[in-house]
Amino acid sequence: MATEIADGVWRFDCRGVNAYLVFDDVPTLVDAGTPWDEEPIRRGLDKAGVDVAEIGRVLLTHYDLDHVGTLAALAPELDAPVYAYGFDAQLLRGTRSPPLRNHKGLIQRLGGLLTDLPDLDVVGVRDGEEIGSFTAYHTPGHTPGHVAYVSEELGVGLLGDLVSESDGALDPSEWLISYDTDAVLDSVRDLTERAAPFAVACVGHGDPLTSGGSEALAALAARI
Repeated sequence: MATEIADGVWRFDCRGVNAYLVFDDVPTLVDAGTPWDEEPIRRGLDKAGVDVAEIGRVLLTHYDLDHVGTLAALAPELDAPVYAYGFDAQLLRGTRSPPLRNHKGLIQRLGGLLTDLPDLDVVGVRDGEEIGSFTAYHTPGHTPGHVAYVSEELGVGLLGDLVSESDGALDPSEWLISYDTDAVLDSVRDLTERAAPFAVACVGHGDPLTSGGSEALAALAARI
């Protein structure tokens, strides 16, 4: 199901995870669901009035099966750069493998057996880099290369799996699905301090917040 949650911001409700489309300077796909979400994403793009070929960039919050799953299936129509950070960009390029010594790394290894790597240009993101109207913030913990993107102009924060939503509040990424939960908490505090205010909080899991996004993140930072 595709829903416009704010002006120019669409949520694609996939299999237990959210992807988003944001009308920035170019139509921007944010994450890409599981390998089984090609049709929901295509239907969502169609409802939003965008062809796959019109997507100008993909902002990847992190590498996980449920966030990169349809990228390969959308190609070759999708001909846009995919922005990812460090370790996660290397996983997406296939130049590095998740470590077996970490429980989350093992989960990613298993997920990789079900995930085709896309034949797309993977662009490395730098902390503090501006991409369209968004600023990238390295927020490690859930994965080493997790990134949040915040647009002050649009009032939108793309938080990925740094946090999840439950009953209108934000919670930090849990141990089972994170490389390092201490780093998750540090990243929540750091993003609260560094990022410009935003109303809309787009999360990977749970319902996006359509107002009070910064306040909800600050409330989480205050209680952890």
